[in-house]
Amino acid sequence: MSILVVDVGTSGVRAAIVRPDATVEHVHRRAALPSSPFPGLVEFDPVELGHAAMAVAGQALADGGPVEAIGIANQRTSTIVWDRRTGEPVGPGIGWQDLRTVGECLALQSQGIRVSPNASATKVAYLLGLVDQDRWEHLAFGTVDTWLAWILSEGQLHLTDATNAGVTGLRLGDGTGWSQRVLDALNIPASVLPTVVDSTGIVGEASALPGSPPIAGIAGDQQASLIGQGCVHLGQAKITFGTGGMLDACLGDTHPPFDYRGEQGCFPIVAWQAAGHRVWGVEAIMLAAGTNVEWLRDDLGVIATAEESDALAASCDTTGDVWFVPAPLGLGAPWWDFGARGTLLGVTRGTGRAELARAVLEGVAHRGADLVEAAEADAALSLPTIRIDGGMSANRTFVQALADACARPVEVSPIPEATTLGAAFLAGMAVGTWAGIDDVGAAWRPAAVVEPTRTTDRDRWRMAIERSKGWFGELSALDF
Repeated sequence: MSILVVDVGTSGVRAAIVRPDATVEHVHRRAALPSSPFPGLVEFDPVELGHAAMAVAGQALADGGPVEAIGIANQRTSTIVWDRRTGEPVGPGIGWQDLRTVGECLALQSQGIRVSPNASATKVAYLLGLVDQDRWEHLAFGTVDTWLAWILSEGQLHLTDATNAGVTGLRLGDGTGWSQRVLDALNIPASVLPTVVDSTGIVGEASALPGSPPIAGIAGDQQASLIGQGCVHLGQAKITFGTGGMLDACLGDTHPPFDYRGEQGCFPIVAWQAAGHRVWGVEAIMLAAGTNVEWLRDDLGVIATAEESDALAASCDTTGDVWFVPAPLGLGAPWWDFGARGTLLGVTRGTGRAELARAVLEGVAHRGADLVEAAEADAALSLPTIRIDGGMSANRTFVQALADACARPVEVSPIPEATTLGAAFLAGMAVGTWAGIDDVGAAWRPAAVVEPTRTTDRDRWRMAIERSKGWFGELSALDF
């Protein structure tokens, strides 16, 4: 009983067939890049995104179908508002990185409401403001999973799952419903909201695809990655090292001891929901991971390809006490300093390309260790091992540096995009491909287990962090 997975990322759409032995086959990709018409604005074309998703889903089905069910994974909090009567969006899709509503978020703080500009809440209000209010009764809001389910069902389904709903900024802290207080503050009518469903369970048919397979699993990308790496029990955690870096840890039935953000900068999340039961987690974020390798390649010309950073960094044993703080967009957890900037320290005449490449990889690794420490402190738990996926998980020098900085084993995902497996597991549990969450945990087979081999100077790292903080004071003063 195979599963079709449609995974909508920030820069493109991927579809694949996942077999009952958790092998991933018939992967098809199509670019769907966002645009940035002005600094701070990130938009995308929802119609183009839908066409791309349908195209790759059809190709994967033609190559590897039929399938028993469909799983959806998606970039979170990106926001679309459309007219139910026509299916036409009322404006552009607003990407999760978009910062056009910073002012609105600051204004909400004066009412005691904490909402991040990256969340969906103020984006919905912005899009509604593009339309005459007498049309609002015909409008629907959705995150990317909602939009995809609408398209796949030919307009029959208007829903989202608990993992995606929980990061919109519109839900109650305990996940039991929408926050009327936030809706009223932003003048968002409840009529535009999707129905919130379980992350695993049949919700309707994808009638737009051959055979009309049921949609049976939905999760935001980070939660899908968490499940795809078998982190389904208390104290299991993963970090996805893509453009940015996201640590998610499973807390089981226990809600984190905070509703918005912990003292060490972590956020509560719904890891998944099944039969109405929410499993909780905690999330720590670094704003730039692979971006720093791209900087070495595209801007400095130190390397020709991202892969080259591995061999170049490995050609020297140490950085020669050179330290790099990867903060081109500021620092996430535990500091949340939007005015911090990337910092290179300790450069001497003897610093060469290899030392610079190693410093960048080790800097990202130290930020990974920061996330681990933040999650352990905010969730009051121990994370004995860390599982990783994302593009940087293929870089052996980086993975060793991460194990050293974290002082614990690092387990590498067998596929870089564990989101695909996570969405497949959720859908497969609904149709019997996997019996339950314990089967999902038992399916984990790391490609490698990397043990720490040396002690790193975390105190010196914190000195480097202090040098990077507060570079743009006005931005550092912002707190969401």
